[in-house]
Amino acid sequence: MTRVLVTGMSGTGKSTLLVELARRGHRTIDTDHGGWHRADGGWDEPRMSALLAEHSDLVVSGTADNQGRFYDRFAHVVLLSAPLPVLLDRVTARDNPYGRTTADRDEIAHYVETVEPLLRRGATVELDACRSPLELADAVDALLDANGTGAARD
Repeated sequence: MTRVLVTGMSGTGKSTLLVELARRGHRTIDTDHGGWHRADGGWDEPRMSALLAEHSDLVVSGTADNQGRFYDRFAHVVLLSAPLPVLLDRVTARDNPYGRTTADRDEIAHYVETVEPLLRRGATVELDACRSPLELADAVDALLDANGTGAARD
């Protein structure tokens, strides 16, 4: 099995990492786009189950309250983490509007305190999201290669 889940708080660079992994030839799904989340914030479980049943070589990115139900279907659960000031700087500078308001920033700080420890407990690998996207992609590539994907690279 060569499925990898990349998870973490807003601003860790999950989407940026996925873009680089896709550029390298990996099949990727960013659950922040395309209707993967239910109104309550969890992933659409039947849809996610179908995706994982169909693809054994896949990198999924996102964070949802029910993601733990899928951990056993991934070879690795990769937590991207960075200090709160780094996250807040990044969410202020990106195109996505989430993170620009005081309420959003307070919510991110709350999630770092309450949600990130839960993600850490479920992760098989934690990567420092202060590293460059290329370095992070190399680290995920190594996890995929260790499981035999043989994905094309530049």
